[in-house]
Amino acid sequence: MQSYWFGDVSEGRCSPVAVDIVAIVNRVLSLSTQMDAFIPPDWQQAVSCGVCSDRADYLVRLQEVCITAAERSVREHYAGKDAELLQMVRTLDEMDTVINLLSERAADWYMVRHPAFSRKYRRTPSHILVRTIREKSRGALGKVAGEIEQLAETRTALAKEVSARANDVMPNTSALIGGLVAARLMAHAGGLLPLSRLPASAIQVLGARTALFSHLKTHTPSPKHGIIFQHRRVHNAPRDLRGRVARVLAGKLAIAARLDYFRGITAPEFLEQAQNSIDTAGKGNGL
Repeated sequence: MQSYWFGDVSEGRCSPVAVDIVAIVNRVLSLSTQMDAFIPPDWQQAVSCGVCSDRADYLVRLQEVCITAAERSVREHYAGKDAELLQMVRTLDEMDTVINLLSERAADWYMVRHPAFSRKYRRTPSHILVRTIREKSRGALGKVAGEIEQLAETRTALAKEVSARANDVMPNTSALIGGLVAARLMAHAGGLLPLSRLPASAIQVLGARTALFSHLKTHTPSPKHGIIFQHRRVHNAPRDLRGRVARVLAGKLAIAARLDYFRGITAPEFLEQAQNSIDTAGKGNGL
């Protein structure tokens, strides 16, 4: 028996499904076909089932089914609890890029007016530099510096919202590495489901794409960590233990991501065991 969107065909006879478009879409999304024995459908079979009257009507009905199924898939995708968090993280990254570029441009503009400031520029933190430009500049430059400061304040507020949202969407992952780092990890993976499917080795170097490709092409040392380096347990670990800590942390994050996707609630026993394993690795007492 061959199952198609319009019905089931067996021994030349067709059993139609319901005419309702919703029922047909449900059928399409639930069908599972073995391609080695699959026979492409013929519009005449659909006519014999009573689903359509001719080939033109068949194509119209099929188009309607495909569009409806696509719309449902899109709605389900954006209804996921991680969809908004994903966009928030990407917006945060874009704001970081814009703030850095505008700060550099404002500094170059300020140095044209004050050439003696060029030596101090390299040693001045970005937020202090922008504040200095705003306080000591008039006209458009001062206004630009003020806008950069306001954008930086908005960025700080967004970062807090991202962290809070990550604690709800990814409670176990956030408990291990913090909400902001967990959200960035999820964003680089493309979502919570893709993250939950990654092995620990991929999570360990997630975000280190440039170093990884450099290793593959020029045989430079392989990266030991990516985004997870932002977590204090990794970057505060002794240099000779960072790789071990990153490996253990990535292994626990792989489990945490699966718990977050399939359960969605905190697992205290797992978190306690994971923290102990990471602490042990950081002390160099084995895995």
